[in-house]
Amino acid sequence: MIRFLFSLILLFAPLVAQATPIRIKDLVEFDGVRGNDLIGYGLVVGLNGTGDGIRNSPFTEEIMTNILERLGVNISGEQFRPQNVAAVIVTATLPPFSRAGSQIDINVSAIGDADSLMGGTLVMTPLTAADGEIYAVAQGTVIAGGAVAEGDAASVTEGVPTAGTVPSGARIEREVDFELSSLETIRLALRSPDFTTAARIEGVINTAYGRPVAVMLDSGTVALDLAATREPSAAHAMFRIENLLVEPESRARVVVDQRSGTIVMGEDVRISHVAVAQGNLTLRIQETPIAVQPNPFAEGETVVVLRTQADIEEEPGTGLAEVSGGASLSEVIAGLNALGVSPGDMIDILNAINAAGALHAELVVR
Repeated sequence: MIRFLFSLILLFAPLVAQATPIRIKDLVEFDGVRGNDLIGYGLVVGLNGTGDGIRNSPFTEEIMTNILERLGVNISGEQFRPQNVAAVIVTATLPPFSRAGSQIDINVSAIGDADSLMGGTLVMTPLTAADGEIYAVAQGTVIAGGAVAEGDAASVTEGVPTAGTVPSGARIEREVDFELSSLETIRLALRSPDFTTAARIEGVINTAYGRPVAVMLDSGTVALDLAATREPSAAHAMFRIENLLVEPESRARVVVDQRSGTIVMGEDVRISHVAVAQGNLTLRIQETPIAVQPNPFAEGETVVVLRTQADIEEEPGTGLAEVSGGASLSEVIAGLNALGVSPGDMIDILNAINAAGALHAELVVR
């Protein structure tokens, strides 16, 4: 499978040799055009006996008591122990330029010892931002992302039934005070800062307007002078530039994930002249205890004699693979594929090549 994967990458490597033009909207974030995180603490009701245990989650009883008292139900001094309610944390993202009355999706996660939120209904929950103000109110039926089945002696859980979503479950009550039209300059923040990419964005925008309206401030920022664009509004200027095509540049980078054995290399990765040999050592230890008993009618005790057999075998390696200086991505993949090594050994080889100073790329290990 690994050899097939690398052969497939080698087959398509020449097809990605040329950079693909990307829209500016996919390369940058516009200053001020961003979402805001919201959070709230609420209660899910209507569960089928899968809610919080009140003894283990006293905060569930507290919020339930507060809600009932606000509704005019006095339960002071009562022993209230339902099994169909669960305390939850509600999160959402307030999209940019959202208006009062619009609806947004929310995520619901149990914080107590509830077994499942399936079939529950989220009671009206205020959602606040970092400034402490309420921007939305959430309520609706929770769609859990898992399932639970249990019998008398066993149970099985599929997915995560203690977390779910409520599509369009929150209604916006307050708008974020931000006027795009009041800006004199819009800053374009690159998602992957690079001087070459920033310079190309500046050039493409200035070419589209036929005059200098954009200037590169640093590797991650390009400023657009709205007055120089002569557009009727900032929105018109963003509309005009966001679909312009730019060929992005990025640093040569090799990313390896040790947990899954995934290796991803950019097309600009280069390796200097280097030779790689790969082999494996197998250590085998076998314990064979033997019980030795005394002769008949003789005094003595049974003794266990330990016998250990230890062998070390060196499997024949795949030989010495040589990579010529300035090897490209396809040549690097061909060299690694020729070794026929496992993903774990391949990660070790890349680390060794990088330690030898022959890998001319940023090595990111996760």
